[in-house]
Amino acid sequence: MKTIIITGASSGIGAATAQVFLDAGWTVGLIARRADRIAELAAGQAGAIPLPCDVTDPDGVTAAFDRFAARAGRLDVLFNNAGIFTPAAPIDEIPVSDWMDAVAVNLTGMFLCARAAFGQMRRQTPQGGRIINNGSISAHTPREGSTTYTTTKHGVTGLTKTLSLDGRPFDIACSQIDIGNARTDMLEALADRARAEGKPAPPMIEVELVADAILRMADLPLHVNVQFQTIMATKMPYIGRG
Repeated sequence: MKTIIITGASSGIGAATAQVFLDAGWTVGLIARRADRIAELAAGQAGAIPLPCDVTDPDGVTAAFDRFAARAGRLDVLFNNAGIFTPAAPIDEIPVSDWMDAVAVNLTGMFLCARAAFGQMRRQTPQGGRIINNGSISAHTPREGSTTYTTTKHGVTGLTKTLSLDGRPFDIACSQIDIGNARTDMLEALADRARAEGKPAPPMIEVELVADAILRMADLPLHVNVQFQTIMATKMPYIGRG
């Protein structure tokens, strides 16, 4: 049975991806701060392993990955998904606390989880595994007022590229999926707000399509890698936006 840890598994893309992998018969480690939400997702599902953890806590991350490996035996894939948005604003109006929060979750959290996964994949027999980082189309083309989110997501791209190089001797592949507007509760709330203001709702895709794309990436043999994948609504203003 294949194994995966998914961070940010309590809602949105993380929860949808966890369910798709569970339905496919994988053993799935669920990392999120909200223990009640991941316990609810895991209820009645033999392959689910709740791992309540704050990805910004180094000791907590190490303990969660160790617990998963002890129970599942090995780690085949990490979907490094946990991330946050902060309110949009010009840089001089952004509270320093928003910057610190975004860096802590979107960069330090990704680093800590990738570090723990890499170490486990390097030690296990047979050696190897796959790390899939959740980037964003903002890792390539930003929106206005998105200094914290865009900067951290550009950092994720650097992490992906470096892990891809460092993982080669150990059969550790690293990919990045750059996701446009997926129909999560958060994006639906933004769409409702736009409609209330008389603006068109942004084009979105079903979150299950994103989860299916991640499953296809994860299912590849380790000698094959989707280095970068962009998945988005066809009419989303990404190409040519500025």
